[in-house]
Amino acid sequence: MPRVDPLIVGRVIGDVLDPFTRSVDLRVVYNNKDVNNACVLKPSQVVMQPRVHIGGDDLRNFYTLIMVDPDAPSPSNPDLREYLHWLVTDIPATTNTSFGNEVVCYENPTPTMGIHRYVLVLFRQLRRETVYAPGWRQNFNTRDFAELYNLGLPVAAVYFNCHRESGTGGRRA
Repeated sequence: MPRVDPLIVGRVIGDVLDPFTRSVDLRVVYNNKDVNNACVLKPSQVVMQPRVHIGGDDLRNFYTLIMVDPDAPSPSNPDLREYLHWLVTDIPATTNTSFGNEVVCYENPTPTMGIHRYVLVLFRQLRRETVYAPGWRQNFNTRDFAELYNLGLPVAAVYFNCHRESGTGGRRA
């Protein structure tokens, strides 16, 4: 029986992305815990930005990493969809995000209602210094952003689920 893509099951394909073929390795690690599609992380585990390792075999390739919450402020009423949590550009292949240009600083997930999906998407850039920060975080649109900067389809993506920890508050999505 063929394996169903977890990005389809989790509605990441559809809500955030169009179907694509993964062509680059993307490893996301929070506090020594690898992020696998649909895994659950607590807000306390995602306070600090993750380590992100990017594969690829050509150092002349550069990538853009986008992190969004398509369920902001709540999954039943996502009228801030997609909330932009992080944007890093000009990441060289075979390195990590610390070698890239953080154009929108990391904002840790703090969901207040329901279970939120946090999607990390990797795009290959045509060349360096061709992707710039948007003027807002709320109602960001990954597809439109990719089209604006000629990024094409993603080369990799992963998502995790996160919900409010009991006894914690917060305003952001």
